[in-house]
Amino acid sequence: MSEPTQNARFARFFWLACAIEAALLVVALAIAYPFGQPLLSDLHWSVTDLLVGLASSVPLLVLFWWMLRSSLKPLVRIRRVLATGLRPLFAPWSLIQLGIISALAGICEEVLFRSVIQGTLATVAGPWIALIFASLLFGGAHLVTVAYGIIAAAIGVYLGLLWLLGENLLIPIVAHAAYDFLALVYFLRVWVPGNSARLQR
Repeated sequence: MSEPTQNARFARFFWLACAIEAALLVVALAIAYPFGQPLLSDLHWSVTDLLVGLASSVPLLVLFWWMLRSSLKPLVRIRRVLATGLRPLFAPWSLIQLGIISALAGICEEVLFRSVIQGTLATVAGPWIALIFASLLFGGAHLVTVAYGIIAAAIGVYLGLLWLLGENLLIPIVAHAAYDFLALVYFLRVWVPGNSARLQR
């Protein structure tokens, strides 16, 4: 495949990924409207909460770093899928493109799973059932492998707790976006499979 053709393919994939993330807002609106649930529950600007969101991405990044080094078979399988399936598609993207898709993921996914799904269900079933249900859906939406889906569900619980405890949707949005961006940059630009946990296991 020629380089111009490859570049066009990568560009189409970037715009497709952006469109998929943006479509989550349409889904969120379709769910929220009948229940009168706002799309942006408890969202307000706060420098303090911005910093809290950035700091809250650190445990997620530590988890990701460990996942890339663990010899546990389910995590080795995740690395193999990410390295052979996703890495070739994302690797040509610029830092700006990675930043855009990370910001879209942080905003659109948190609006859907936290503000709308968790927020709507909390009004009828209580905050904890809503947290678990929204987190399970979040994990299901990231079902790259079963183990990855379970980890994503746990991350969903973490992000949902950030919203409940911080009472500002900005916190999980920033934590999610910062984590996605830094994890992608590390995975695509820095990470090399280690000797103790090779992809072929």
